[in-house]
Amino acid sequence: MAIRLNFIVEGQTEEAFVKQILSPHLAGFGVWVKARCVLTSRRRNIKHRGGIESYGQARKDINAWIKEDRNSDVRFTTMFDVYGLPTNFPGYTDAKQTSDPYGRVKVLEDALGEDISDRRFIPHFQLHEFEALLLSDPQKLDLQFDDSAGIRRLVDMVASFDSPELVNDGNNTAPSKRIIGEIPAYERMKASAAPIVAEKIGLPTLRLKCTHFGEWLCRLETLNKR
Repeated sequence: MAIRLNFIVEGQTEEAFVKQILSPHLAGFGVWVKARCVLTSRRRNIKHRGGIESYGQARKDINAWIKEDRNSDVRFTTMFDVYGLPTNFPGYTDAKQTSDPYGRVKVLEDALGEDISDRRFIPHFQLHEFEALLLSDPQKLDLQFDDSAGIRRLVDMVASFDSPELVNDGNNTAPSKRIIGEIPAYERMKASAAPIVAEKIGLPTLRLKCTHFGEWLCRLETLNKR
């Protein structure tokens, strides 16, 4: 039996990554993907999506999609960043008190799963931000950006961490902030450039260097066997 998998993602960059890279990959495992950004507001019947200002927005949109499709062949998952996460997310306070980043993200995922409370729901947060995936091999940024000095500094910076997922979530030191600090053009081009760079890096490298991401991807690949 084929499985349908609906992604609720934080922004356009993640949506493009899911559609361009994860969707064709997961199709090979009998998992058929749809993705959409979180609905943040509706004005005059126009829906605005992308970015999360409060947990209420995310919760409402996740539950709305779950209620729309109660079939047994569908699953739901998220792709939200730990960096910049609204403080009213379930488990936020407990996660902040956890020193280990991998323990912290587990607290957040467990709390979100408990709050949504649907067996078809698979919560996932990126440690610490989507751009950690690009830091798996920052040299590949040269495919989209002509800034060899900045890219070399990113390569050196990542080498000081055990994993790109451990590049932290400070206001000036989160993965996207570090990339923008070295390559300012990334800020306005990320939705189009990031999926291209991630594809050139390749899923084998992404999952090897970013183990939390890799564990999530492995779970999605085996949905058809559960």
